[in-house]
Amino acid sequence: MLRHAESGAPSSRPLRVGEEIRHVLADALARGDLRDPALAGRSLTVTEVRMSPDLKRGTVYVLPFGSGDTAAALAGLERASPYLRREVARRVRLRVVPVLEFEADATFDQAARIDRLLRDVRTEPGDDGSEDEPQA
Repeated sequence: MLRHAESGAPSSRPLRVGEEIRHVLADALARGDLRDPALAGRSLTVTEVRMSPDLKRGTVYVLPFGSGDTAAALAGLERASPYLRREVARRVRLRVVPVLEFEADATFDQAARIDRLLRDVRTEPGDDGSEDEPQA
């Protein structure tokens, strides 16, 4: 009999673990426990955590609000990674605490770009939405 891993079907465990870790990280960021100067006074949202199939690595996608250097915020999160891993270890029951890698979430930028492109297509000159009628 085939198990999920052998059948090629993705397991839901990495999704569930990623969501639990997302909640832990979002809570830690909301409390403002991080003392890194690059993160002081910054509002960051954890949009997603994608776990590797073996649950040993997690890519944390964050979205910084307001102005500021995103690269500096990501560097601050990398420096705070040991503290955040301890928080994950304390609050999520796992055999191995995953290594956390931080990346800026670009999905909202991509969605805005697609929306802008679609809006431009709809408003091209001579395109009023009606089909051309044959001339008699």
